[in-house]
Amino acid sequence: MTTTLTPGARRILEVASELFYAHGIHAVGVDTIAAESGVTKRTLYDRFGSKDELVAAYLRARDERWRARVTAAVEAETDPVRRALAPFVVLEAWMVDADRGCAFVNAFAELDRADHPGRAVIDDEKRWLRELFATELARAGLTDPDLALQLLVLHEGAMVASAAAATPDAPRVATAAARALVGCAPRR
Repeated sequence: MTTTLTPGARRILEVASELFYAHGIHAVGVDTIAAESGVTKRTLYDRFGSKDELVAAYLRARDERWRARVTAAVEAETDPVRRALAPFVVLEAWMVDADRGCAFVNAFAELDRADHPGRAVIDDEKRWLRELFATELARAGLTDPDLALQLLVLHEGAMVASAAAATPDAPRVATAAARALVGCAPRR
């Protein structure tokens, strides 16, 4: 998934990522990104082609960081149930630096075109997390077909509640709720 970027492209992506997350995609123009990156608009377009592609690159980079953290947490666990709940543990730490909530949910709210390249990244990230829950739950012998979706809803809701409802305890509460759900789920 990772592509090699020139130092200039990496700087553009870092600046764009900070600005998009802090202020929103539509609120940040390429003029601002170029100026704060110390490059020309032409360089920005040469490296990314369009603002839409830069948005998709921003989301891919964030997705790569998120997946790496979650995957490492899952692989660090030997207990099957703890593996299934690892994304919640990661979420608690992740939200410390994510005061605006989920970058993917925020981007989804702004990207109204289904064919926007960022939408495919968002769809893939959410599908990946649900599939991860389903895989790990199956390995743990949990048979409720709705449990992976229930965990996804708890996980996503915790991010939204933490940021939008100013409830910083939401990830911790969601983790406890996930443990309770998993604890009472039918097993094979």
